[in-house]
Amino acid sequence: MRMSVDIGGTFTDLVVEDGTGLSLYKAPTVPSDPVQGILDVLGTAATARDVPLAELLGKVGAFVHATTRGLNAVLTGNAARTAFLTTAGHPDVLLLREGGRQDAFDFTVPFPEPYVPRALTFEVTERITSTGEVLTALDLDALERTCDQLVAADVEAIAVCLLWSTVNPEHELAVGEVLDRRLPGVPHTLSHALNPSLREYRRASSAAIDASLKPLMSDYFSALTERLRDAGLRGRILMVTSAGGVIDAADAVARPILTINSGPSMAPVAGRAYALADTGSDDVIVADAGGTTYDVTLVRRGEIPSTRSAWVGDVGTGHMTGLPSIDVKSVGSGGGSIAWVDEGGLLHVGPQSAGSVPGPACYGRGGRSATVTDAALVLGYLDADGFSSGAMTLDAEAAVVAVKTSVADVLGIDVIEAADAILQLTTEQMVRAIEEITVGQGIDPAKAVLIGGGGAAGLNAHAVAERLGCRTLVVPAVGAALAAAGALMSDLTAIYSATAPTITSSFAIERVDAALAELVEQGREFARKAGVAPEEATIALFAEARYPQQIWELEVPLRVTAFAGPDDVADLAEDFHRTHLEILGITDPASPVEIVSWGARVTVRLEEANHQVGALPRGSAEITRRRAFVPGRGITDVPVVPLAAMEPGRPVRGPLLVEAPFTTVVVAGDAQCRIGESGSLVIETETDRPEKED
Repeated sequence: MRMSVDIGGTFTDLVVEDGTGLSLYKAPTVPSDPVQGILDVLGTAATARDVPLAELLGKVGAFVHATTRGLNAVLTGNAARTAFLTTAGHPDVLLLREGGRQDAFDFTVPFPEPYVPRALTFEVTERITSTGEVLTALDLDALERTCDQLVAADVEAIAVCLLWSTVNPEHELAVGEVLDRRLPGVPHTLSHALNPSLREYRRASSAAIDASLKPLMSDYFSALTERLRDAGLRGRILMVTSAGGVIDAADAVARPILTINSGPSMAPVAGRAYALADTGSDDVIVADAGGTTYDVTLVRRGEIPSTRSAWVGDVGTGHMTGLPSIDVKSVGSGGGSIAWVDEGGLLHVGPQSAGSVPGPACYGRGGRSATVTDAALVLGYLDADGFSSGAMTLDAEAAVVAVKTSVADVLGIDVIEAADAILQLTTEQMVRAIEEITVGQGIDPAKAVLIGGGGAAGLNAHAVAERLGCRTLVVPAVGAALAAAGALMSDLTAIYSATAPTITSSFAIERVDAALAELVEQGREFARKAGVAPEEATIALFAEARYPQQIWELEVPLRVTAFAGPDDVADLAEDFHRTHLEILGITDPASPVEIVSWGARVTVRLEEANHQVGALPRGSAEITRRRAFVPGRGITDVPVVPLAAMEPGRPVRGPLLVEAPFTTVVVAGDAQCRIGESGSLVIETETDRPEKED
């Protein structure tokens, strides 16, 4: 048996995989104690299976966990009090950053503060050149005095980023040894070991963020492990990474920044698998609608996009992680997003969220603001007595009052119109997010399959598909916990980097081959630590390359593990030209190619992992009817079809409501619904994409 848990802003999701298939469970997230939320949902599963919790956990071979604990700490400024040590003369590396205002002419946006304030930034007397030579020796006496200042400042973590430590880490290693001796128990991060990037700001930022999270995440992982062990878990504990894989909990403690975007990273993994299983398509738009955010990713030709430009907070003014991460676009449109009207009479939805405490008004926990969930209940889309698979009873009257007070009375319209307006605006925000990653990159979303995941996805996934012109929408049976399901499909992964700049016109074969050999060895060592033979690891080497004078690099897979001669170099150049043409639309075959860094993506398959999609157990249920809103018809009787009651090979047509575990799929238009190969709901829209009015 395996389990995966994803802690969201509103609910904590649990997916259990055993010999009978998959089972889904949800419990409200406990913001003040996330581990308690995990124990609560585990208790829900044990109760549903009619076994003691200790007995259930005793059968678990692997427990996979995704968390936003680190992300929230950075966003809220609740990470550790961190000092930053850098080469003398360069104290402003975190201030003179990358990024900028999204609107260049919006001067109301202040210049962002550095992640570590100047008061906790200390200069280290030393200097290494770009060739690795020691220009200025490390002043150990001055470093001892700096340590006195660090003790006096009562710092809780330390980040070290010295110039050109990626070429020669001698000084950074020496600084680390001194810190271990002078400040025992205070964790530190050395930039060359965490992120050997050529870009100074990214390397410094990643080191600072990682160090600042070590005390918090160490305590969190320790508490998680201890409480799960006390509850009866004996299996392996794995953590989801931002790059779309999993690592052992001990590795997550050593490098907590790897988990900072772990929550959204798994949905694309599951979405890709379900799209392939149910439609055969490998061009997929994966949308995960939770209680707080709507996360979207574009998968092209089966490749999940990755980026090193992941930001914590607002793009350009937040803080860059500088490490590979699944490229996910997030907007504040979820089930708990609050609807409000501004002073000018304009309706907004989000980005504020009611979260799990107090939650939407219909939860009956003290919430008064109208949310997307309240609007859906007013429109009849949700079953007040059977919400969240019967785990909660919703207060329909409270939802009506919230929508009426917050929106309807302010706009001078009736409650149904107001609720419909909230859902329509939410749909438009979701459409804009998808258009940004598709149309914005010259890609027609109508040619892709849309995956609707997350507990709130069903409310307007079909409406989003219609607006985009997507012919096929797939709502996985496990869609309400899509990210958690994706965690069960993942392998142990690691990404390593090496700085060995060169250019194809004068290629440094010996230096490059040495760097590649070191990357391969790091991959093999990763496999050994994972408990498998090194030859069982999959090591994919790549180059980060550009044309001379370009600012940004493109990732190009390598055909070889070592360059034997000019032919191999020519192959690399050819691959780069083709990649540049494909991504940017132009190429310059006559130009040499500059390689900035090299990397290795290592994958170790878990023996217990199931790389195929899982299906929920089938069952029987009755088709009922409910009064619900249908555009153009108003409130009318609508068939309510349980997903478990749909028979393979017998499609049904909308408008209707399909009740899947923990979500309701609203099919308001004329569409055909059927059961896919994986047991998912496949909705095929026959109408053309509507034309936008001038």
